[in-house]
Amino acid sequence: MRQNKMNLSFSVLPQPFAVAKLPADASVPAHILSANGFVTISRTADELSIVCPASFVEEGMRAEYGWRLLKIHGPFSFDQVGILVSLLQPLAAASVGIFAISTFDTDYILVKSEKLQLALNSLQIAGHKLIDSIGITGE
Repeated sequence: MRQNKMNLSFSVLPQPFAVAKLPADASVPAHILSANGFVTISRTADELSIVCPASFVEEGMRAEYGWRLLKIHGPFSFDQVGILVSLLQPLAAASVGIFAISTFDTDYILVKSEKLQLALNSLQIAGHKLIDSIGITGE
């Protein structure tokens, strides 16, 4: 397999994140809709998933805590290929599990807090540039 040589810039958002799950027919909690910063909401026939700062998860919501969010600096055009694979290959080689999210302009990758430093090292060794290191020392 040919190695992707794309070099990208990324930063780490300072706060810990959570991935929450509600029933597919649940309403999105109002306080989530008013949150500033990164929040993403996905509804399928099977579930309502919310990725948000951990402090926004309400008691009683099923959630997976302990995620840190890497922002890939875009924007990227829709026809640009290889963006995620250039990041995911070094993370997979380092045994770092991910949760990927794409927006109109860019991509985000969540990694577990305990794997953050390994993820950062792996991405930088692969030629990617860490732009902002604020808040990368744990939760």
